[in-house]
Amino acid sequence: MEKLSVLVVEDNIDNYELVRFLLERAGHGALWARSGREGIDMAKANHPDLIIMDLSLPEMDGWTATERIKSDPETGNIPIVALTAHTLPGDRKRALDVGCDGYLSKPINISLFEETVAEILARKQGRQESTGGSHL
Repeated sequence: MEKLSVLVVEDNIDNYELVRFLLERAGHGALWARSGREGIDMAKANHPDLIIMDLSLPEMDGWTATERIKSDPETGNIPIVALTAHTLPGDRKRALDVGCDGYLSKPINISLFEETVAEILARKQGRQESTGGSHL
């Protein structure tokens, strides 16, 4: 099985370390961006298979970073899952409206996190296989 790469856009090192551990345990590689701007740059440079996006970030929030990633033809097909402490009723809708393909709240529910990541990556691989495309 091909090792998939996941870009984690998260400014808190403890949250990043937990997510990295979970991703590596599932056989995936993890890249780390500490701000929304850095997340956009790393998405363009690395074309990860998935992006885990915090919404409260320095320099540029995750909502704006998601909109920019999704509106760029070079990165628009990369699935993005919001992972956030923003849990008010409109926060999930707002995250999905700007282009997130999934939404997870903090603190992290480990089984739901693993299930969501596996489902989105499987869906993405299925699309690539059906179109014959690569993950770029």
